[in-house]
Amino acid sequence: MRYTTSLLAAVAAMACALPVFAQNGTNGDTLAKAAPAAATDSSPAKAEPSNVQPMLIQRLRPVDSRGINVYEAPKNDGIPYTGFKLGWGAAFTQQFQGLEHSNTAAPIINNGVNANQLMNIGHGFNNAVANLYLNAQLAKGIRVAMSSYLSARHHQETWVKDGYLQIDDSPIDVKALNTLMQYVTVKAGHFEINYGDEHFRRTDNGNAMFNPFVGNLLMDAFTTEIGGEVYVRKGPWMAMGGMFAGETRGQVTAPDKRSPAYLGKVGFDKEWSKNVRFRLTSSLFSQASAANQSLYTGDRGGSRYYQVMVNTAGTEKDSAWTGNVQPGYKSAQHAWVVNPFLKLGGVELRGNIEQISGKNVGETESRDWTQNAGEALYRFYSNKLYVASRYNVAKGALPGMTSDVTVDRSQFSAGWFIVPTVLFKTEWMQQMYNDFPLTDIRNGGKIKGFMVEGVVAF
Repeated sequence: MRYTTSLLAAVAAMACALPVFAQNGTNGDTLAKAAPAAATDSSPAKAEPSNVQPMLIQRLRPVDSRGINVYEAPKNDGIPYTGFKLGWGAAFTQQFQGLEHSNTAAPIINNGVNANQLMNIGHGFNNAVANLYLNAQLAKGIRVAMSSYLSARHHQETWVKDGYLQIDDSPIDVKALNTLMQYVTVKAGHFEINYGDEHFRRTDNGNAMFNPFVGNLLMDAFTTEIGGEVYVRKGPWMAMGGMFAGETRGQVTAPDKRSPAYLGKVGFDKEWSKNVRFRLTSSLFSQASAANQSLYTGDRGGSRYYQVMVNTAGTEKDSAWTGNVQPGYKSAQHAWVVNPFLKLGGVELRGNIEQISGKNVGETESRDWTQNAGEALYRFYSNKLYVASRYNVAKGALPGMTSDVTVDRSQFSAGWFIVPTVLFKTEWMQQMYNDFPLTDIRNGGKIKGFMVEGVVAF
């Protein structure tokens, strides 16, 4: 009854906003029914107003629903170069959370307080988070991008996420270079590295438009690093190589603790028709040493499941990634992932098969992790509605533990694209912690409940 009452309250609260969304951005079908044109046979046909920002900057992925199932920014998107252009965008997201948690950990009493007692959490709204996007077309095939977190769970202050320069055409009119750049893309700066395919779909702080669920994967491979990537693309084939500093922040101290990080990716992506598409990629990341390696700890936005599996003394600062699994690699790390994707009509099937090995400074032996995820999604009603399910499991050894632990998560979701820039979705999830030591707060841990989320991106 508690779940039902809270869920109805959350849906009703968000539903009250739907008429406002509809008045400010009615889709074409609704517009045609609500305001038919009073025209005679001799009147010229009127074009329906667009609900999305026109794409004026080349090789740029839209942040609204047009960016769904777009991975690497397209090499040739048909947008003509007409001179310098400046573009702005933004994304906002808010959730209503209806989760509960429990554990079976043995009590650990410190100063009369049980450190393994979970915080009492209830149903309520999480703070809204927001992104800001700035893009500029500098020359033909050359653009610069910068994105910022205006507010986030982990950083309430404005925080620049990344910025980079992308080159798809030669700035020098030389025949050999022009021919080469028909296949080559160069990307350089401080940006989101292209490891795996899930980072293209995950919720990125204020922008949850591409994620059909509310939560990301258990082990969230996402980080921004300083370096560069070079792509070669021919037809459906792609190969990429990159080199990075291997940490979220640039620094010159402790040079003996750091080495370059190397990244590689190969892939095949072919669309035979509007209803048939297959993509398969494999990515490899390798770094021998770092002062603070961040491939699985680089998200400065924080997780979507607030204060789960946190004890009664927990604070927001040390629990911004609640519900995530972080393997605890700060120095050496080597990872590879394979991501298959198949689209047949409205059905989309995805997978994530991942292996990770690494260690911290002072550890003599590497610890291994595996992460697997399978997802099925169905889009219908002209792609405005969808239902989806995902099962995700991660297994490995955490620092200080002598045996492996396992965490698994099941998610079921449904969503409605009210207009291309507004998404309403709800999710039911359950997460289980297995094989954790009796004295660990996660022993017998269980999280379950629902989330309701609203997204605006333009």
